[in-house]
Amino acid sequence: MTAIRYSRLAGALMLCAASAALAAEPVQLQMYYPIAVGGKVSHTVDALVADFEKVHPEIAIQPVYTGDYATTVTKALTAFRGGNAPQLAVIGDIEAYSLIDADAIVAASDLATGDEGKQWLDSFYPAFLRRIDGKVWGVPFQRSTVVMYWNKQAFARAGLDADTPPANWQQVVDFAKKLTLKDASGVSQWGIEIPSTPNGYWNFQGLSATNGGRLDNGKGTAVYFDTPGNVATLQWLTDLGEKAAVSPKGAIAWATTPQDFISGKTAMMVTTTGNLTNVRDNAKFPFGVAMLPEKTQRGSPTGGGNLYIFKSATPAQQQAAMRFIRWVTAPEQAARWSIATGYVATSPAAWETPAMKTYVQAVPQALVAREQLKYAQPELSTYNSVQIQDALNHAVEAAVTLRKTPAEALAEAQKQADRLLKNYQ
Repeated sequence: MTAIRYSRLAGALMLCAASAALAAEPVQLQMYYPIAVGGKVSHTVDALVADFEKVHPEIAIQPVYTGDYATTVTKALTAFRGGNAPQLAVIGDIEAYSLIDADAIVAASDLATGDEGKQWLDSFYPAFLRRIDGKVWGVPFQRSTVVMYWNKQAFARAGLDADTPPANWQQVVDFAKKLTLKDASGVSQWGIEIPSTPNGYWNFQGLSATNGGRLDNGKGTAVYFDTPGNVATLQWLTDLGEKAAVSPKGAIAWATTPQDFISGKTAMMVTTTGNLTNVRDNAKFPFGVAMLPEKTQRGSPTGGGNLYIFKSATPAQQQAAMRFIRWVTAPEQAARWSIATGYVATSPAAWETPAMKTYVQAVPQALVAREQLKYAQPELSTYNSVQIQDALNHAVEAAVTLRKTPAEALAEAQKQADRLLKNYQ
């Protein structure tokens, strides 16, 4: 009997030890992350994750770097349909409708409940919060707007005021003509570069916004690509290279434009605020950052990615993912992220941290994107978003390469989008 009791006691102790070991195992999270802009973003993400795990050893996060935004959402939805989705991902704000349509994500506002949860979500800039069916689905993190960078040294050499960027479309052309330099081998410095491939739709939306345009109805169910104003906008973009000859002819690559600016191949460029740190670290000349020049008004789309939690995650994983989201978007971490990358700190409280106040004293260019938020509109977002973005991307590229007129290109994109959205109207 004693042996039997001893055996039972030993078995119970082993079971308790196994249970304790199991309880000590951290909750495992996989996080898909898009790396698509200049700078060492992945190193910053790795550092943030490591610091979070130090204070939350009960949670382990594996970042998986998945390419650009379009590739990331495609990989995430493919993994979800295959039963192998990440628990957490940074995906473009514009993909919210497609993620909801696939029943792939849980609303952040369903996990951050009560008055405290609502207060937390309301602490972000309203321009970064996309509410669909009364819910907030993604939490703002890697967010941006479209801005203009200019080389102050090049301005001074051209006889322009180094501290005064072009304020409107006509000045863009006038300034760019003075800034375009030629030598025996051709153009040594372009006046301006506005990327038009592979994701030309975003810069095009920025120009459209400054001409009083909008690209969608704000409900994900209709687009307005081929309006007269948008045709005129795409014609102006095309004319920068073809008629004014102040920009390279044809398509301009998104990825190489920042390097062209840093190396002095272009005196002005239009791109994301997310390139600010890249330019600041590598440019050998003083530079400025400005809101987009206007045609009829100020304007810019917001851009970038939100943190989303996948519905297939276990309740424990969803709560762990929310704990990480609350930590990484807190003012101190949001400030750290913004300083390291150039993306916009997503809450007013982040700008009040000592680190951010010190930063903007040294880098006042960082304030431009924040101030532009008051004029910003949500980035183009619809159901079937990837296909519709592609349709507009192809239209922009077809126009600037002269394969189609702006009117023809946008009309075709409109037709494709109408077909893709028919079932949602």
